[in-house]
Amino acid sequence: MAFKDTLDSRRVTVDQCGELTDKTVFINRVAKVVKGGRRFSFSALVVTGDGRGHVGFGLGKSVEVPDAIRKASEQARKRLVKIPLKGTSIPHDVVGKSGPSTVIMKPGAPGTGVIAGASVRAVMDVCGIKDIRTKCIGSSTAQNVLRATLAGLLGLEEPEVVAAVRGIKLEEMGYHPF
Repeated sequence: MAFKDTLDSRRVTVDQCGELTDKTVFINRVAKVVKGGRRFSFSALVVTGDGRGHVGFGLGKSVEVPDAIRKASEQARKRLVKIPLKGTSIPHDVVGKSGPSTVIMKPGAPGTGVIAGASVRAVMDVCGIKDIRTKCIGSSTAQNVLRATLAGLLGLEEPEVVAAVRGIKLEEMGYHPF
């Protein structure tokens, strides 16, 4: 299944989620040089989630920082997706790629905590994942890392769905919940 199809099939609306929390990941100041000097504008990356497997991110641009954050938050709420969870972790290992960035995610045993960089940690916090190990390889640009993380999380599959597709039971597949 293509990434776009997976994204569309997992899309949810704001009213299907619980209390949403926003987390600002990165704010960038950009200067445009004109005849009279420099014109500054700001871009903000914001991650939104409810702590129960729903997450989305948005990019907002404006002349003022609060406006950029507000725009990014609105965009993130429009792009919410459902992520399959297994307790407080993910069901299986997954690799997400976006441009030059690659994020490797492995489930952690209860009590592991979130072992991740700043951008990936923000996604895990708002998504509700408490036990995970991650590694970012390649470019560490915040936007690329966020996209790679979301691509990896969208690559996760529910164990029940995989067992049904294969035509076997969960026990035969070697699935053991924590």
